[in-house]
Amino acid sequence: MLPLEALVREAEAEVARQMEICNACRYCEGYCAVFPAMTRRLEFPKADIHYLANLCHNCGACLHSCQYAPPNPFGVNVPQAMARVRRMTYAEYAWPAPLGGLYQRNGLMLALALVAALTVFLAIGLQTQGTLWKPIALEAGSFYAIFPHNLMVSLFAPVFLFACLALGIGVARFWTDLDTDPSKVESPRETIHEAIQEASLNALKLKYLDGGHGEGCNEADDRFTHARRHFHHATFYGFVLCFASTSVATLYHYGLGWSAPYDWISLPKILGTLGGIGLVIGTIGLGWLNLNRDPQHGDADNAPMDRGFIALLFLVGSSGLGLAVLRESASLPLMLCLHLGAVMAFFATMPYGKFAHGFYRCAALLKWSIERRQPTRCLLYTSPS
Repeated sequence: MLPLEALVREAEAEVARQMEICNACRYCEGYCAVFPAMTRRLEFPKADIHYLANLCHNCGACLHSCQYAPPNPFGVNVPQAMARVRRMTYAEYAWPAPLGGLYQRNGLMLALALVAALTVFLAIGLQTQGTLWKPIALEAGSFYAIFPHNLMVSLFAPVFLFACLALGIGVARFWTDLDTDPSKVESPRETIHEAIQEASLNALKLKYLDGGHGEGCNEADDRFTHARRHFHHATFYGFVLCFASTSVATLYHYGLGWSAPYDWISLPKILGTLGGIGLVIGTIGLGWLNLNRDPQHGDADNAPMDRGFIALLFLVGSSGLGLAVLRESASLPLMLCLHLGAVMAFFATMPYGKFAHGFYRCAALLKWSIERRQPTRCLLYTSPS
């Protein structure tokens, strides 16, 4: 087996080889941002390869349209080559650097084992206090009656803050490499603002999951479908609603002095319920698509990381909904242990798992929105006059 550094070089060289073939063909130029960004380049150094790999949304349209795709001797499979480099990108820019190796091992079993270990740890703590199977009355049944508020803050705040710091440093290092183009023209502030707005809208709409023709992604066959885009939206906006619920509850607690539990018609409860439903629906759909997608559409080595991330978000969403259902049950403390274990496992793996891909992709989208507003770097072909 080749050492990791050699595998990285091999994967990057393969992307460069395929981009040179695509640059000569140009059939897929209108499919997504990858191909017009590619045409602005004659060569593909490492930073550009990482940029294009993270700009790719792996919709599969180019693979199904390519006359040079396998079994053609050229063997052009852009989604697969890009997926392989993306995973290596996350590992390379991870901070602290030694933890970058988790991208190679952050699979389904690791995610589930971490959730199980944290859940058992919390459950043992409750059992030693004799409160693991103690029914909690509704009126007194705040989660803080099971785990004191200050204890939960002391457990989760350091993990969350470290994850945000590590992820922020990794993305900043990635952006620094993207932004070192010596031929770049400095853009006016108004142009930067326009680029930020465009990149944000493209990210929120998942524009480049439309398959290039607005018909959606190719999944297990040549059929176009918007399923992947819809399930991504359900997962993303479900997560956003859950985060908003927690943020509003924090404001209630510290700003207004209103302590949990909150009524069903309260803003934290409404946001959390809708977010949990979105997470469950989205992750079930993404899991089904992941298991049934054509192997040529991605890198098989990415599957454990993808499935671990999907499983973590499913457990966060489903256990959160379970808390609402079991709020007066003797099973509530154990369900709370599972929910907190899933949330903590998600925070702990956040900078070193699939969650990071959204931030790297947003950086690549912003790079493209700025770049497309600048003069063309190179003129590859001039029509005869």
